[in-house]
Order: sequence, then C-alpha cells, then structure tokens
Amino acid sequence: MTSTLNDLTIKQALTAARISTYEAATAGVPSLAGALALYAWNAQVSAALMAPLHICEVVVRNAVADALDAVYGSDWPWQQVFITSLPNPTRGYNPRADILKVRVGQPTTGKVIPELKFVFWQTLFTSRFDDRIWQPHMRTVMPCLDPDQTIAQLRGSIYGELDQLRRLRNRIAHHEPIFTRHLADEFQKIQQLIALRCPITSAWMMENQHASELIARKPRPA
Repeated sequence: MTSTLNDLTIKQALTAARISTYEAATAGVPSLAGALALYAWNAQVSAALMAPLHICEVVVRNAVADALDAVYGSDWPWQQVFITSLPNPTRGYNPRADILKVRVGQPTTGKVIPELKFVFWQTLFTSRFDDRIWQPHMRTVMPCLDPDQTIAQLRGSIYGELDQLRRLRNRIAHHEPIFTRHLADEFQKIQQLIALRCPITSAWMMENQHASELIARKPRPA
C-alpha cells in the first residue's frame, strides 16, 4: 500500500470534515502528508499542555481556597454568607448552584475543592470579591505579584489569563484544533500564574514538561 493510500485511509478514519481544517492550513503541501503531520502535532502538543494546565489549576485554586479559608473559615463551602455572595444567574454557568451541588455528601472542604469546575475559581477573580477577599488577602496567597499594580489590576489580569487558559483547556478536552493559537504566549501565562503563588513550583513544572519543545517544533507548510 502506498503512502498516499495510507494517508487517505487515515483521513477517512478521522473524517474528511475534521481533516479539512488542517488541509486548509497546509495548502502549500501537495498531499495529505502536511495536514496529517499538523494533525499529529496538534494532538501531541494538546496532550503535552494538559500537565502544565493541571498544575496551574491546582496551584491557583489552592491559592483561592486559602483566601476563602482566611475570610470564611475552613468550612467555607458550607458558610451561607459565602454562598450568598456568589453570583446566581438564571442562564449560563452558575457558581452558587455548582457549589451547592458539589458539596452534597462531601465530608470535608478538601473533598469539595477538586470537584469544583475551573470556571468556579475564575469567577472568584471578579470585582465583586475585591473588598472582602482580594484587598486583604491577594498578596498573601500570591506573594510574587507585581508590587506596582493595584489589587484590582492584578485581579483583573488574573481573571483574563484564567479565561484564556480555560478556553484552551476546553478546546484540548474536545479534541479541537489549537494550532492557530498563540501557544508560546499561553504557555508563558501558565508558567507565570504558577509563579505568582510559588516560583519553585513553576520551575519544577518547567523541568517536568515537554510542551515548550513541541510548541517550538510546530510543522510549517512547504
């Protein structure tokens, strides 16, 4: 069987509609080879990014949990004053409903924390929480923040970066293309967010990842 026939078989298995995105991006390559190389790289770099994203999410949510503990006590998921402070929209993601559902049957706060969605933690980086949570505690739970920026500026920046990384993670989780994204910049955001909490952990993450190498080896159209 020729290489061309192999490529066509792979395209059929993955579906023409899915591969068409990669074919359009490698129009300078006269066969399917370029599209399939880009597809394979997209899958590889997606997998490689999940470990840094995982570490980033865990570090950030632990920082938030420490701030909540300082304000509401160690049983903050069950503190009504905290629950009523959360947004309660009728459409879209509802953080209040999320935590009420997640805490059912959970014996400790430590069991609740990993069950809450990434977007729950992102939601807490909005201005409604500045006075009670972030003004008194942000620099304690993230000690490496820029000293020249205000808490509101820092909190807003973190919110934006978490939103970007959440969207990246969702695309990876749904096996979508990420090759058009600015992955080097997004990887740097992952590294920097971890470092706000703990530079040592950020350095350890860098020593135990290969996403940066793959990002640098992105296939180029001929």
